[in-house]
Amino acid sequence: AGYDPVLFGHTDTTVDPRTVLEADPRLEDYEGHLPGFRVGLDLPEDREAWFQWLGGRGHDVSDRKRFLRPRDDVPIPEGRGASWPPSPFAADETETAFVVGEILEELEKCQTVDDPWFVHASIYRPHPPFVVPEPYHDLVDPVDVPAPIVDQEGVDLPFVDAAHRFSVYRPPKNDLDLRQVRATYYGMMAEVDAQMGRLLEGLDALEMSEHTIVVVTSDHGEMLGDHGLMSKLGFFDQAFHIPLIVRYPALGESTVAGRVVDSFTENLDVMPTLLDLIGAEIPRQCQGQSLRSFLDGSMPEGGAPEGWRTSVHWEFDFRTWAGAVGLSGHSCNLAVHRDHSGKYVHFAGWPAIFFDLEKDPDERQPLSDHCEMSNYASALLDWRLTTDEQVLSDHLALPGGMIVLDG
Repeated sequence: AGYDPVLFGHTDTTVDPRTVLEADPRLEDYEGHLPGFRVGLDLPEDREAWFQWLGGRGHDVSDRKRFLRPRDDVPIPEGRGASWPPSPFAADETETAFVVGEILEELEKCQTVDDPWFVHASIYRPHPPFVVPEPYHDLVDPVDVPAPIVDQEGVDLPFVDAAHRFSVYRPPKNDLDLRQVRATYYGMMAEVDAQMGRLLEGLDALEMSEHTIVVVTSDHGEMLGDHGLMSKLGFFDQAFHIPLIVRYPALGESTVAGRVVDSFTENLDVMPTLLDLIGAEIPRQCQGQSLRSFLDGSMPEGGAPEGWRTSVHWEFDFRTWAGAVGLSGHSCNLAVHRDHSGKYVHFAGWPAIFFDLEKDPDERQPLSDHCEMSNYASALLDWRLTTDEQVLSDHLALPGGMIVLDG
């Protein structure tokens, strides 16, 4: 379609080991670049480009770790927890501010040419470590944040017990420190939001907004102490229910600004949506669906296209735990089938569980027996079978040549 895809940040992409020699250095890093992108800014988790930028602004970056933790020279006031102190840099010097600045420079270049452009902006925050500069570090009082969701007494889940073997998944033991982490996280979200506003204002200033598709989404959520867990893992909604915001003014007056879509969508809908909006062909291997009818006003509010999905699915692989949890590596995985009424979680190495979301919307009481479990298990199996590899399996070699079967 003539676009020049540019990457700012990083994508977690490793080269296929079957296609390269064993000594290929790309096999040493999972933060490779997605093939097809021109790299505008390489910013993996070592953050080296950001540290160099901070150094150019007068910071002593010899001790890089101090930029990833709260200041230790600021006393913590009463009513605040351990993650309250701000970062040792200003709000206009965050990783996000750095990335957005680099993107705006690229957009200024794009403005001078007529060619279409595409930017993938990998905004790392909000993400551990839990620290944010002034004024965001004190934006939310820990007293005002919702308390973490606590499972009902007596709940014993092998998966959660296994996760607690690793410190990264254990929340702070002190209640104030846990509430502060949640408050700090909200401050981190606000900081990213401010930088997203700066990016959108930049599009306005360059007079590019009206013909630019903006998609904001994420690759995962954060447990933040709910169900006794931290980080991104497992099967709870907190780790997998993510935002998806789409703006495209060029759709015209029919665009329904501010509409909230309650129908199930998934990240695999993003690619076909973008291709549809720019008039490009959607490859047959795309298993997602275009969201255009939700965006252009052709779908009534609360409605969904015929045949739209009525459930969502995800999987979680935790084979790196194998040596610590008494399961083989291939048994360390789970799959989820979730609709509006219930959630079924199938483990390869442990008994399945079910949540009755109509009675238990916070998922505090996992059930080992429920009248709908077999139906949900069957639906999960149907999904696995119908979404298996479809690119080559649909091909059939015949004397007259290869044909592609209708999916």
